Amino acid sequence: MDAKIVVLAGDGIGPEVTSEARKVLEALGKRFSHSFNFDEQLMGGIAIDTVGNSLPDATVEACRSADAILLGAVGGPKWDNPNAKDRPERGLLGIRKALNLFANVRPVKIHPQLVSASTLKEEVLQGVDMIVIRELTGGAYFGPRQEAGDAAFEAYDTMLYTRPEIERVLRTAAEMALARSKKLTSVDKANVLASSRLWRRVATQVLAEYPDLQVEHVLVDAMAMHLIRHPASYDVIVTENLFGDILTDEASMLAGSMGMLPSASLGDIMNSRQLPLGLYEPIHGSAPDIAGQGISNPLATILSAAMLLRHSLGLEAEAAAIEQAVDAVLNEGVRTPDVAHTGSEVVGTPVMGDLVVQKLLQQ
Repeated sequence: MDAKIVVLAGDGIGPEVTSEARKVLEALGKRFSHSFNFDEQLMGGIAIDTVGNSLPDATVEACRSADAILLGAVGGPKWDNPNAKDRPERGLLGIRKALNLFANVRPVKIHPQLVSASTLKEEVLQGVDMIVIRELTGGAYFGPRQEAGDAAFEAYDTMLYTRPEIERVLRTAAEMALARSKKLTSVDKANVLASSRLWRRVATQVLAEYPDLQVEHVLVDAMAMHLIRHPASYDVIVTENLFGDILTDEASMLAGSMGMLPSASLGDIMNSRQLPLGLYEPIHGSAPDIAGQGISNPLATILSAAMLLRHSLGLEAEAAAIEQAVDAVLNEGVRTPDVAHTGSEVVGTPVMGDLVVQKLLQQ
């Protein structure tokens, strides 16, 4: 098969990790007789520097005509001025809105060989295998806002939600839960926030249509505690934008490093294969403090490429092959510095990518 993949390498370590994911996809294409056409486009800080816009129109158009999008990371201290007209994060929010990517899917699974990388006790991590689904185009990040300005002392961000926005992400979560353990947890703050009371009401009504599901409603502050105390109790978790942003970063520490966790942002726009046009990215940021040193962990981006194959190209066997190759490398004790421990073999970014390719071709 032929597929067009837009690559938004972005800033910081973004180009380093997307390069390794592309290397793995190219090797997989040779093994399975697929042809991937990679189209490099600008987004984020590099786009501001190059064309004066964090999300150029050409990038949006290229993404709309693609089968899938692979993203590295955006942002960095260079563009951190809060009074700037444009910032890298604006490009990220913009591409989500432009492509109607309303569901961010973040799997959190603890590799047996990486339990020691987490700060939690091993017994707490036993059996952790969850998916967190975050609503991505509503809430405080997209609602009406007012900046304080130089002389003002008041600012606000509005957590605005509508029933259709809540319903569509709940249905996405319900379908994923049905395909797993049939256990779904909806997270809100209904005891305080009006938008969360709407969320709870819609969730109760919509999820009643799925009688095979075991549904639980949990307040976000309690959820933050439960993720640390007994994370294995949860399977599929769905929540709104701001809460999801915070909880998924917390959940990443169960695996010991953000460098291990992939994500997919899915919407209702179909690609040429009549599958969701998705944006796939590691959950980590641009990590400017280690950019250019060749020590970043590319595995989250490589695993994001596996999600790309599964969700946007319908290539389940190929996705599983990448995941098995990553497992094989980790089983041999090879690590990048972020998850290294006593006795492990520590390697840099390109070597880790090469080893995954090697295991992929040996299968």
